[in-house]
Amino acid sequence: MTSDSELRDKPQLYFDDLAVGDDLPALVIGPLTPSHLFRWSAAIENWHRIHYDQSFAIYHEGLPNILAQGSWKQSILPRYLKDLCLPDGWAWKVGFQHRAMIVPGDTVTVWARVTGKREVDGLGLVSLDVGMRLHYGPESCPGTATIVLPIRGGRSVPYPFEPTADMQVEETD
Repeated sequence: MTSDSELRDKPQLYFDDLAVGDDLPALVIGPLTPSHLFRWSAAIENWHRIHYDQSFAIYHEGLPNILAQGSWKQSILPRYLKDLCLPDGWAWKVGFQHRAMIVPGDTVTVWARVTGKREVDGLGLVSLDVGMRLHYGPESCPGTATIVLPIRGGRSVPYPFEPTADMQVEETD
């Protein structure tokens, strides 16, 4: 996991630094333990036993083990994108699907690949394919995202970021 000081001191990723096809730095989480999953259940008060009671998950529900919560996965991808954009960019949009279970012992690699770039209103919009790949191969959460990055020598990305009507139009190439 990325430390607070690494995020505070990280150099800005600029729109100019990226090209279509670039892989962005990955975030590796794990191997996950039952304690990781239980702490998340406790933090969000999700008491469904499939997330913390191994015997119940396996013998009653027929699952391979206790499961990582969908809400945990839903928090990881936006966090990863936010961390990529810091300190002056903005993670604007992300959408993904839940396709594979994550269980204790799994190591998850969160990744992004640049699929498109466009400049709108002096800001750099970067389209990405994103996902959470399990250590043994399956893609757990394939999806897409758009981040907004400053252009070198250009204007600052406003905080909070509010897209203009021109930004709402999707890329066509």
